[in-house]
Amino acid sequence: MISGIIMVFAVIWVYQTALREKTENLLFWVAVSGVVFLGVVGLFYFIDVATLESFRGSESTPGYERDLMSVGDRKNEGGFEGFKGVLLSTFFELMPAVAGFLAVAVVRVKFILKAAFTPANLFSGLSEMFASIGGSFKSTSAKEEE
Repeated sequence: MISGIIMVFAVIWVYQTALREKTENLLFWVAVSGVVFLGVVGLFYFIDVATLESFRGSESTPGYERDLMSVGDRKNEGGFEGFKGVLLSTFFELMPAVAGFLAVAVVRVKFILKAAFTPANLFSGLSEMFASIGGSFKSTSAKEEE
């Protein structure tokens, strides 16, 4: 869910940048950025699952594996309780989306802006994107008053 929302923002960001830079094949670059985002997110989910399984030891215990008719949550053993569990869960949930966003930023700088890799170039245009999204929710009478 979080990755989907971030992907929508990333694709809008690439679209607005390509439109402003008058890039040829605008929709091609929007599609490429969406595919790159999904690919990186999928790769990071695979890495996350492999990492969690290595922490757990990949042991199937009766507390984890249940039959199909049983009701209740699985008991995830392996020391992921408390604050450590919250931090690991948050990291493993947010890292794929962040990595996908950074991959889209690299594609945007390298192929659309054709600029150097600097933090300013990687994240340029984000404030304008959010301002235009926020402005799109204003009614026409509110826009005329400004």
